[in-house]
Amino acid sequence: MDRQPGLSVRLKLTLSYAGFIMIAGVMLLAVVWVFLLRYVPEVMFGPASGPDRSDLMDAFAPKVAIMLVCLLVFGLVGGWILAGSMLAPLTRITNATRLVADGSLSHRIRLEGRKDEFRDLADDFDAMLTRLEAHDAEQQRFAANASHELRTPLAITQTLLEVARTDPNPNTAELIERLHFVNTRAIDLTEALLLLSRADQQSFTRAPVDLSLVVEEATETLLPLAEKGGITIETSGEVVVTTGSHPLLLQMVTNLVHNAIVHNSPDRGTVWVATEAHADTAVLRVENTGAIVSAQLVSTFTEPFQRGTQRVRTDHAGVGLGLAIVKSIVHAHGGTLTLAPRDGGGLSVTVQLPVAE
Repeated sequence: MDRQPGLSVRLKLTLSYAGFIMIAGVMLLAVVWVFLLRYVPEVMFGPASGPDRSDLMDAFAPKVAIMLVCLLVFGLVGGWILAGSMLAPLTRITNATRLVADGSLSHRIRLEGRKDEFRDLADDFDAMLTRLEAHDAEQQRFAANASHELRTPLAITQTLLEVARTDPNPNTAELIERLHFVNTRAIDLTEALLLLSRADQQSFTRAPVDLSLVVEEATETLLPLAEKGGITIETSGEVVVTTGSHPLLLQMVTNLVHNAIVHNSPDRGTVWVATEAHADTAVLRVENTGAIVSAQLVSTFTEPFQRGTQRVRTDHAGVGLGLAIVKSIVHAHGGTLTLAPRDGGGLSVTVQLPVAE
């Protein structure tokens, strides 16, 4: 934003200090002047007493002028020094802001001293830089992973086409089937990235949503997949209404239930889905049986493209964005997501969302 040049804050403060001192000095001298004119008896200025009143005023006026000049110089010099001392923290904050504008997110102000307005501003600025640096690192890591994931199906497609072109007797049906599989996976990945971006931007219309109905809709959709893998889905709970986007919340529940089905025991596993209503919180809990996982491994499941290879089944492994999308949707709705390993194996996922007013 272009602005016209103006006086610096330090100069403005200096002039303010000097002006205040000058006004205080003039008021003090005015009091003395009035005192001499009104309250000193006339007899003190008679011939017997020496100089008269006018002589005293003539002698007093030059001293007043000299004193005012001294006060002005003192106010300007002292105000300049005081203003510089007071604004030194602001200068450090300004320099840090310029470094950030140039792309340096690792710089910190770390302003010394006791708590005051400038220290609060510096501490908040440092905290903001820490969050920005972490977010920037996460975005760079996500972009690198996304580029790799998107490049993989393209490279596979190119390889299949090269092999088919050099093969004198290509199996067209097999080639089409493989290309269809690779293309479907690329489409799924692209749609997942778009959905993740939409959740992060919070560009959706909010309305009351009954989580129990969303759970019913998601489980009915995924029931054939569960039956195919010999997985039992058990739902329970009560009507609980939150505020948000029905499509996004449906995607959240679908991802959680799908994840619970895919990463389950090989034989006769179980998925439990429950909703609970509290005073100000709508709770969704999804648990499943499965392999024993460590808490350290569980903490990585919400990272993009982290598939948890220690517990992945051979089919329907996904693109590694299921729980990352769930995390973004939960945060976009002002909720919290908690993942914990179950005793005896499997995973327990708890989603807490604000109850609709």
